[in-house]
Amino acid sequence: MSVFSRRAFLASPALLLAQQRPAPPEKKQLQSRISADLLRRSIRARAELRPWPPASDRDAWQSLPLELKTSVVTGAEEQLAQPWPSLPASLFLDYARHGIRANYERVRRARRDRLTLAALAECIDGRGRFLDDVLDGVWLTCEESFWGVPAHIGVQKAGNTLPDISEPIVDLFAAETSATLAWIDYLLGPQLERISKLVRPRVHSEIRRRILDPCLTRDDFWWLGFSGTRAVNNWNPWINSNWLSSVLLVETDPERRIAALHKIVRSLDAFLDVYHDDGGCDEGPGYWSRAGASLFDALELLRSASGGAVDVYDMPLIRQMGAYIYRAHIAGPWYLNFADASAQVRPDPVLVWRYGQRVRDERMQAFGAWLASLEQEPRRLAVHESMWRSLQALFHYEDIRAASQSARPPLVADVNLPGTQVFAARIQEGSDRGFYLAAQGGHNAESHNHNDVGNFIVFCDGQPVFIDIGVETYSAKTFSSQRYDIWTMQSAWHNCPTINGQMQRAGRQFEARNFRAQPGSVSMEIQAAYPPEAGCARWLRELTLDRAANRVALRDEFELARREAVEWNFITNRAPKADGAGRMVLDSRYVLSFDPALQAQIDEHSSEDARLRPNWGPVVRRIRLRLDAPPARGAYTFNIALA
Repeated sequence: MSVFSRRAFLASPALLLAQQRPAPPEKKQLQSRISADLLRRSIRARAELRPWPPASDRDAWQSLPLELKTSVVTGAEEQLAQPWPSLPASLFLDYARHGIRANYERVRRARRDRLTLAALAECIDGRGRFLDDVLDGVWLTCEESFWGVPAHIGVQKAGNTLPDISEPIVDLFAAETSATLAWIDYLLGPQLERISKLVRPRVHSEIRRRILDPCLTRDDFWWLGFSGTRAVNNWNPWINSNWLSSVLLVETDPERRIAALHKIVRSLDAFLDVYHDDGGCDEGPGYWSRAGASLFDALELLRSASGGAVDVYDMPLIRQMGAYIYRAHIAGPWYLNFADASAQVRPDPVLVWRYGQRVRDERMQAFGAWLASLEQEPRRLAVHESMWRSLQALFHYEDIRAASQSARPPLVADVNLPGTQVFAARIQEGSDRGFYLAAQGGHNAESHNHNDVGNFIVFCDGQPVFIDIGVETYSAKTFSSQRYDIWTMQSAWHNCPTINGQMQRAGRQFEARNFRAQPGSVSMEIQAAYPPEAGCARWLRELTLDRAANRVALRDEFELARREAVEWNFITNRAPKADGAGRMVLDSRYVLSFDPALQAQIDEHSSEDARLRPNWGPVVRRIRLRLDAPPARGAYTFNIALA
């Protein structure tokens, strides 16, 4: 590996967070069930694979519902008159020069979306109208110097030079691109071959050079989980599931094929090892679609390719990892968004529904069917960035539409994930009426971490009251040593106290202790989340959802060695207004009551960022309640109720 590419590899943004977490002990949960011998005996030869109908199976494609076919074909027709988006080197350099990721990533995503839609439209239409567009997209993709994104290969700001890409680096989007081309080759290979004999050999060559060879021969990609020094995150199943598609559809050598498949199984074990038995995803529901759900993609591919012989859906952990997505659902589009997750998420309905079917979780099936009921445009329900997921959605479209007619979300009454230390409670199972409370303990070295030990959120009637702001649009700073200079990452912009002028620090040692949850209430000690300078000997935080009175109570009990000042922070997208001593009214609807001795101040911060404004509007506000010269030992209670 060249000096530059090794430095770029080590500067991987996900790695900057993963380095903080020691790798867990290897449990070999999948390897105990999926041996190399089982793979050798059960995985079908490449020529015998038929996971989905190729375009030549006209009966299968014509049997899709008319509304779905029309939606996909119409969308692809609208693209035909448009030029293919350009990806110049200067756009690539936006990240190196200005730390901006979004511009390059947006254009790159537009290319992939167009190619996927054109390929599916040709499969549906079958008359060759979209073949040239598919050909152009495939060839342009093969011509790209790098299939991933600049942020994932550590472009160095100093020098403003393109990275050394002579040695392939496998990131999330390089693997996804490989799988997209592999599926297009599977679906439309003969049709493309009639246009040009060069295109399929080129596709196979690029997939082999960029993905199949490096993934099989190298063990030093951090996301594989083989280094023994760092834990993995969503990169692992996301890349492995796409590598798996590429192996099954493109690799021709039987021994290399089995070796790659078994290596994928070993790597997926490293991902399972970071999970607690409760299946909680410390990256949040926004990343579940590329964490637990990508694991499901891989398991489905193995099951399909083996004719059902490789099936591990009876594993309790697999079931719990699936259930997380509906346990993290608050109401409507709102989800728990601790860490970098967005507060509003759109999980793939068919994926959730199918996952629920495989693990026999009726609530998960109902949740997936309900998600499908929200999608009125057929193309939005059926076409995704993942070709595998798109095919699954297309050929289960009628079934999930039927299931969605009477589906309702589970809206779980009580959630306790002791491994990841996440708690949630609502007034009544199956209803979003009344108050909803969620809180977390954990530690400050979680994947996509914010310094937010002891943070909580409150909703009422399905709408936010006190919030977790989330993360702004990713930039070079987001995954750098300056991460915690960003305001959204700091404990003072979470519903956490600031103790003697000290915010929480990042690192595994800054954690919650004695986390205890039961239906309707949770408690934890959070003093260890703060540095010694805070002078905090003990801080017991207790949160309760009073179901009878429909209110939320926060009680903080502390012991302080330093007694300068304590500030309680309450973050909201509402408009707070003081209503006499010890009362703050939000939008004339909610009341925060507190000890009148606390001095109240309201701060505002712009939330115009593209990722924040859709959730919170242009401004978020912080209610700061300050206590000067606090007692050495004290206890303060805060109540949140309807006005």
